[in-house]
Amino acid sequence: MRIYQEGNRLVIAEGKSAVWIEPWGANSLRVRMSAVPQMDANDWALTEKMEDITPQIAFEEIDVTDPWYRGEAYAKYHQRAKQARITNGKITAKVSHEGWISYYNQRGELLTEEYWRTRDRINRYCVPLRVVARELRPLQGGSDFELTARFEAFDDEKIFGMGQYQEKNLNKKGAVLELAHRNSQASVPFMVSSRGYGFFWNNPAVGTATFGTNKTEWHARSTKKLDYFITAGDTPAEIEAQYSLATGRTPMMPEYGLGYWQCKLRYRTQDELLAVAREHKRRGLPMDAIVIDFFHWTMQGDFKFEPLDWPDPEAMVRELKELGIETVVSVWPTVDERSENFGRMSDMGYLVNADRGNQNHMTWMGNTVFYDATHPGAQKYVWERCRENYYRYGIRCFWLDEAEPEYGPYDFDNYRYYAGPALQCTNTYPVGYAKGFYDGLRAEGETDIMSLVRCAWAGSQKYGVLTWSGDIYSSFRAMREQLQAGLNMGIAGIPWWISGR
Repeated sequence: MRIYQEGNRLVIAEGKSAVWIEPWGANSLRVRMSAVPQMDANDWALTEKMEDITPQIAFEEIDVTDPWYRGEAYAKYHQRAKQARITNGKITAKVSHEGWISYYNQRGELLTEEYWRTRDRINRYCVPLRVVARELRPLQGGSDFELTARFEAFDDEKIFGMGQYQEKNLNKKGAVLELAHRNSQASVPFMVSSRGYGFFWNNPAVGTATFGTNKTEWHARSTKKLDYFITAGDTPAEIEAQYSLATGRTPMMPEYGLGYWQCKLRYRTQDELLAVAREHKRRGLPMDAIVIDFFHWTMQGDFKFEPLDWPDPEAMVRELKELGIETVVSVWPTVDERSENFGRMSDMGYLVNADRGNQNHMTWMGNTVFYDATHPGAQKYVWERCRENYYRYGIRCFWLDEAEPEYGPYDFDNYRYYAGPALQCTNTYPVGYAKGFYDGLRAEGETDIMSLVRCAWAGSQKYGVLTWSGDIYSSFRAMREQLQAGLNMGIAGIPWWISGR
């Protein structure tokens, strides 16, 4: 094993594998590990440009004695070894001569450390379990890996964040969380610890996070590298600020977004919607936005009004604006095989593919396929259809539904995106979905941008998403669960959030 400095980076190298530890914003470090010679270049959510920081990197030589050898062998295994540390403001990573990493704050207090149950020549104990803290296990016959990262557990630790899960506990200590999106579940893998650090699992692969009493474990079913961000601070606010600097800050919400939104399932016609808006205003009731929900369209994937029920959307939007009401239109990522856009999108590679079986991803109200929101061309194509059929009438706020996307069933091992196999990157889908509309609206000169979205991942916040909690059940139990879900979404860096029905 070799431990050495490479520019501003501390490197732990052994065989073909390498671990990079480097500063990533104030009081923060990014840690990556590859099991092949070339580190995967995907930055996933850590795409914000960070200031160049020169960390303090120091090395120390120590005596290493292996007590299991005696006589001549003892002298042979009594040698000098190197250990190192890298400090960036309030956080220090110490690397033992065995390559084990532990993290400390500016007062020298332990924040967290890796979980190893193997031989330790310094402390003179041997654990025969052979459990390592960083494990990239090759998937047979391919170039991808199953990843497990393990950290020590602390009895006094409380863990908050991680996104939106339908359960009752605000504190996630003791929880096992699926790292995958489903209708009403949004996995946003950033946590804030009561021990004074924040941790972001920068990996959109399907997996699990386990905050056990014996260890903390992060797992990805298929990936190319280990990648995480860890930050230290004196307050949760400081930790959140450092995390949002790395993944993107949330813009200011438009004024109308803070007002009263009128919505139901569903307004079937233009006349019905206008009658409700007019009556509200006649009675002096507030209304800042009104939502035109699903199946106002001709066909899923056409991205336009059904002219029989919505004959003059331009006049409708104009009247609503005169009443002080913003029009919000629902968009689904589903493309029906009968849609006028299906052939073109299929030819251009703008649809999600299935590795086996038929290509239908959802069969509710038609055989449909999701468009590939990880594909820049597909993002632009869908926005262009919405610009032609909605934006030009004055509609500037969109309800981006089905944003997980809601596969039926959630066979993640069967789907493939422009960005790679769904097992490796599906959690970025809602980010690309929101980005396509954000970029399109910005290109049109809009500045107060907001999209109502049914799911989010790290980085979604910078695209002006107002996340809602999905199709939850109407019960007191569900209402209780939404309280912690909303709080933990905010802690995970998605501050604009509302509860579903």
